[in-house]
Amino acid sequence: MRVAVAAAVALSVCFAARAPAVTLGQVDTFTSGTTQGWSAGAGGAPTPPQVVLGGGPGGAGDNYLQITAVGGTGPGSRLVAFNGTQWAGNYLTAGVTGIEMDLRNLGSMALTMRLFFEDPTNGPPMNEALTSFVVDLPVGSGWVHALFPIAPADLIAFYGDVHAVLSDTTQLRLYDSPDPNYPGPTVVGSVGVDNIGAVRAVPEPAAWAMLLAGLGLLGSRGLRRRG
Repeated sequence: MRVAVAAAVALSVCFAARAPAVTLGQVDTFTSGTTQGWSAGAGGAPTPPQVVLGGGPGGAGDNYLQITAVGGTGPGSRLVAFNGTQWAGNYLTAGVTGIEMDLRNLGSMALTMRLFFEDPTNGPPMNEALTSFVVDLPVGSGWVHALFPIAPADLIAFYGDVHAVLSDTTQLRLYDSPDPNYPGPTVVGSVGVDNIGAVRAVPEPAAWAMLLAGLGLLGSRGLRRRG
């Protein structure tokens, strides 16, 4: 009986930990002075993500998160931060098709920022995907507002299935990689990030133009058939 109860409790804890957390409209602003769950891993990165008080895109009183890489071959050699709390969950059910944020290159090397989704379950990840869209940050970029489209069609399957990882993400990573790969290269660099928000992405003007052109074509065909 005790074994059965213990198993049931463990199972309930497991499912509770994997319950959907991400919600449409959530935003990480770092106004509390905490990293809001963003980390650089358990390997002991020499410079973990830290909150900088003031100097964000909103001005002197706007806090932001700084992510730093020190290069080399050990912990902290790559520019990456991850979150497995409020950015875990079912993106498909939540209706989140985009993640926006403000980014700034604080270092002396150009950066290319991507997002990476994975679903490790007490072992190696079963499904992983990364964004095809990237944000290029030249040296001295200043604050740049970016929107990463993350609908299934916008992601590249790194391992397993894109739909599966979006429906059960347990970890979201923000990292530097000019190539569609993971992990990214070792680099000595630093990036500022603020206002990380879960949104419903709107198609770019070019996509809208193509959609409207397609609808117009269908309409003209319908009129010809009636005539």
